[in-house]
Amino acid sequence: MFDHVTIRVSDRAASEQFYETVLPTLGIEQTHRSEPYTEWRDFSLASADERNKVTRRLHIAFVAPTRAHADEFWRVGTTAGYRDDGAPGPRPQYGDDYYGAFLLDPDGSSAEAVHRGAMRDDGGVVDHLWIRVADVDAAARFYETIGPHAGFRPRRRTPERAQFVGESGTFSVVLGPPTEAVHLAFPARENATVDAFHRAATEAGFRDNGVPGERSVYHPGYYGAYVLDPDGNNVEVVNHNRP
Repeated sequence: MFDHVTIRVSDRAASEQFYETVLPTLGIEQTHRSEPYTEWRDFSLASADERNKVTRRLHIAFVAPTRAHADEFWRVGTTAGYRDDGAPGPRPQYGDDYYGAFLLDPDGSSAEAVHRGAMRDDGGVVDHLWIRVADVDAAARFYETIGPHAGFRPRRRTPERAQFVGESGTFSVVLGPPTEAVHLAFPARENATVDAFHRAATEAGFRDNGVPGERSVYHPGYYGAYVLDPDGNNVEVVNHNRP
């Protein structure tokens, strides 16, 4: 589902240390580090600045190959002094075979290791996100508008939650104090899909945050467009134009 998910952090060294402590327990190794970003495949972080606030109140779940990996994620994290947000164990409210363990990162967002029967196997590390929103109907309308161009569709809906599913992975918008400053990017195979995403969102009245075009600062051929969801999070569709 995700091309990448990026969070902004108040202390890059502290956040890198957290994720470098816990993600290797899941077999997730750092794949890139540069001045702007540190990356673990489809998850990355960067320092907050005047333009980009610290990400707050996000829940991000990483793929755990087995239940034992989830146990180790939590054990290593809590032993290192990071805050517990839920001990390892079954969570039948999410699924009969759902097994998760939860920690808080240095900025207070929830990081989970999850194992269940239907795990993504496409090389990505982000299993799912929970994004808290002020108005579920407004957020759902936004994501329903862009979904046909971003590769996901509605799956479940309650008054307090709307879930969306793609080829692999899910995300939910959940009623609560809104998540701040998360960046979600979804993949496209053609530049025309990026154009259609931006056109559909802006024609529906959602806020432009970057017109379609090449962003060679990332790499040659990187073609993306950006809009803001109703809570101000930056949402992108990108075609990397790679073979």
